[in-house]
Amino acid sequence: MRTVIPLFDRFTGLDAVGPYEMLAAVPGAEVVFAAAEAGPVRSDTGFLTLHAELPLRAVTSADLLLVPGGPGQAARMAYRPLLDWLRAIDATTTWTASVCTGSLLLAAAGLLTGRRATTHWLAKDQLAPLGAVPAAERVVFDGKYATAAGVSAGIDLALHLIGRTAGHEIARAVQLGTEYAPEPPYAAGTPETAPPALVTALRARRGTILGTADPAHRTG
Repeated sequence: MRTVIPLFDRFTGLDAVGPYEMLAAVPGAEVVFAAAEAGPVRSDTGFLTLHAELPLRAVTSADLLLVPGGPGQAARMAYRPLLDWLRAIDATTTWTASVCTGSLLLAAAGLLTGRRATTHWLAKDQLAPLGAVPAAERVVFDGKYATAAGVSAGIDLALHLIGRTAGHEIARAVQLGTEYAPEPPYAAGTPETAPPALVTALRARRGTILGTADPAHRTG
């Protein structure tokens, strides 16, 4: 199975690397990073750089298209060359997927219209105006479209996809090989379980986290 993960400046590292680690462990898998131009692409922290093997124009098909999110996504919501490319690749895929705010790019391309989808909890209110139907689950499937909630949910998404494409035994083997058995030390992984003051604090930083703040006030 050929998976293509498009990168853009200020993507979130785990959105791309988490699913990559899972999907690349499947026997016979090919996972390709692509970007507007081949070469280094910097994540939202400014400290992690991934290498895009191919420019987007060189990628014309994929079995799985997996779009990461990150604050850099906001600047590409109306970027026609990327949206056109997403639509063109989607026409060839068996699965089209996203992690975090990557679903907003899929929705902006018109690929999630009328479909259930999820995204980072801070961005869920942006799905409906783009034509998608917001869902509360951590991973949401609607037809061939699969979307994951914020950042770490991309690992769960990848395991779901492996189970559906390579079989449950392979998915279990990948989970065991990566020792994916999360035991978080805090019950703060969702706005429903986190302390209210913490939820309020993150909501106050929403523009910076999602990349919609005035550029002069952004950090990272």
